[in-house]
Amino acid sequence: MAVPPGHVLTVDNGSVSSREYWNPLQASSRADSHASSGNRTATRDQLSEILHDAVLSHLVSDVPVGVFLSGGIDSSALVAVLSHNGVRANTFSLVFQEEEFNEGKYSREVARRFGTEHLEIPVSQQDTLAVLPEALCAMDQPTIDGINTYLVSAKTRAAGVKVALTGLGADEMFAGYSNFRRVPKMEAFSKRFARLPRLARRPLSASVALFAGKDDRSRKLTQLATDHDSIVHPYFLVRMLFGAAERETLFSTPNYQASQQSLDRVLQKSVTAGESLDPVNRVSYLESHFYMRNTLLRDSDFMSMAHGLELRVPFLDRALVEACFRIPGDKKLQGDCPKSLLLANLGVELPREIVDRPKRGFTLPFERWLRGEMRPVVEDALLKSDWDQTSISASAVREVWNRFLAGETSWSRPWSLFVLTQWCGENL
Repeated sequence: MAVPPGHVLTVDNGSVSSREYWNPLQASSRADSHASSGNRTATRDQLSEILHDAVLSHLVSDVPVGVFLSGGIDSSALVAVLSHNGVRANTFSLVFQEEEFNEGKYSREVARRFGTEHLEIPVSQQDTLAVLPEALCAMDQPTIDGINTYLVSAKTRAAGVKVALTGLGADEMFAGYSNFRRVPKMEAFSKRFARLPRLARRPLSASVALFAGKDDRSRKLTQLATDHDSIVHPYFLVRMLFGAAERETLFSTPNYQASQQSLDRVLQKSVTAGESLDPVNRVSYLESHFYMRNTLLRDSDFMSMAHGLELRVPFLDRALVEACFRIPGDKKLQGDCPKSLLLANLGVELPREIVDRPKRGFTLPFERWLRGEMRPVVEDALLKSDWDQTSISASAVREVWNRFLAGETSWSRPWSLFVLTQWCGENL
């Protein structure tokens, strides 16, 4: 079992104890209790100084420090802060042949604007397939994320860089995901729906189920209405890969329901911890506590350390995190562009083409690849693997794959099952 975040584990003469040394919500709450509303406004005014201190403090190293540059706002913001403080960064970017996924022109523009030493890393389907066995061996547990970090970390380390900064955490702290607008609306709907008499809920649920589409988002909306009482919080519905009905079909183990109930208790505990927050900051807490902590941070850590590269996350500096949780959520959604609060505190403007373009995460073009050269490998693994060892239904896996081919579900669903069967083949 892993040591919980913000905890210290002490072993003394065979006795094991654990204590919490930091909790972002408690730290922010203590600061608020000693501050007037005027001082909280001052905290927003001081955000620029806190941000710059956080980024610069992560440069302290005995070896050269690079920056993962995707061409999006987060990594570009790191480069901008460094440049504003007289630091010329070494930047590294992944580039793809698939034009709709290729962010090379954006990262090149940022590198040109701020005068970085820039290195582009071409990545193809063949490259990904070639390193996949090595990446799977680096995993201590299966995950759908991190292959991108494995690839860019390998090239960054080969260039002689041992420490790199990443923009991870900016979306969670500055409300960059669409979830920050979507989940509060779903939360409000859920509360109104719960106040309806049960007889009134049924026709509404039936109407939603009747008119909803077949895509992932529509099925989740249907579940919010039809299985309302079983959903811990809309956030988890948005983030989950498979809905309740899909999970029951996939998992053939007899103790599935007991396992789900145990998980729900853990999720509810976190929702309760964030009850005092406004809806936007509650999403920030849940994103940080679950998706970021359990997927983004841990996957980035082991995929980079597989190459001896240390990744640092300035946007998750303690002082910056505490300051962000003290800022009302509606302030983070103000402005006519994403993460306007972050942009306003850089001290320098980013190129407009970086700010105005649609958001794209630091990901690989799997949606295209799984229909192209990677299809035979993935399809063969999904349809011919011995799923008995994982207690997953082979027929349900086939259904997931068929729905992906029909355009009714995203690539992440079949890819998660592919990684699972490959990881099990390597480790079980």
